[in-house]
Amino acid sequence: MLDELRSIRQEDISYSRVLSSMCTIPHPTAVKAHELFIETNLGDPGIFAGTWKLEQKLIGMLGELLHNPNAKGYICSGGTEANIQAIRAARNLMRRERKIDRPNIVVPESAHFSFEKTGDILGVEVRRAELDEEYRVDAGSVESLVDENTIAVVGIAGTTELGQIDPIEELSRLALDFGIPLHVDAAFGGLVIPFMDKLYPFDFELEGVTSITVDPHKMGMATIPAGGILFRDEEFLNTLIVETPYLTSRHQYTLTGTRPGTGVASAYAVLKQLGFEGMKHIVDECLRVAAILVEDMTALGFEPVIEPVMNVACFKTEKAEKIKEELYRRRWVISTIRNPRAIRFVVMPHVTEEVVKNFISEFNEVLGCLD
Repeated sequence: MLDELRSIRQEDISYSRVLSSMCTIPHPTAVKAHELFIETNLGDPGIFAGTWKLEQKLIGMLGELLHNPNAKGYICSGGTEANIQAIRAARNLMRRERKIDRPNIVVPESAHFSFEKTGDILGVEVRRAELDEEYRVDAGSVESLVDENTIAVVGIAGTTELGQIDPIEELSRLALDFGIPLHVDAAFGGLVIPFMDKLYPFDFELEGVTSITVDPHKMGMATIPAGGILFRDEEFLNTLIVETPYLTSRHQYTLTGTRPGTGVASAYAVLKQLGFEGMKHIVDECLRVAAILVEDMTALGFEPVIEPVMNVACFKTEKAEKIKEELYRRRWVISTIRNPRAIRFVVMPHVTEEVVKNFISEFNEVLGCLD
């Protein structure tokens, strides 16, 4: 039976040939922690009291990193669940404060598709604001879409396609002016931006930011699943509470009932072992390798869509889909974007300088086949 599983697993493509994913190989410490907590279920915290305490420690560490050590939240399945919960909390809070019959949210055109799921599940209209020439959300467009039924605005700190950072400071001022929550989707950027040399205000340091999505199973190198949703204070979390009379706890504020403690343990273990200095070293190395990739691709005649802000890079080409298909046939995985037509790379910790050199060598062969 194990031989069968090993054989099936070999059909998966190794991360060493994946340059499109925002997930990566878990840190060895994360794997050990995962194994130690393999049977834990945070859906019943009275039974797994130690695991629940560990989750509170982890939320405190993430909150400290994001300029609010008193932040409240929990570890979830990933960015999609975190975004749903952030908007759900905003909807519930705004309904309590105002009479809103047809709620809407304003998100950037570059927002992750999870917001479409959010709108469908919660019965909330999703309004998409225009982007500027650097593919950041245009604050004026956001303002024009806000009305008396708007329950939240959303900014992205590390867009999925380009790794761009929206002008969160401007969005924060808008949110305060309108008296509505501002959610920041930093599923990717939340564990990148704080460790970059250039400062990009995007978190609870800004008064208007009320919630943040951050995923430790991305740049935090935790095991999957380990997403995170953090709120500025307990008021938002309390709007999510439902009673749980047959469990060891009286209520839950999570979306799912059963929650593995493995994500909590693995994320905590990595942050605890590496510390913020160790995490900065990881980010710096990814940025260094990303710069090599950009240099090599530029030398081949490919123009970046934007100057990369973090460890995500896209290059314009009308042959994007053909290039992706031919590379996949050779078991290399990249992705594409549609506007503008381009090929996309994410330089995660598993994408080393050697991986980039091997890729560029084979990429040259692919270009020759397509000429």
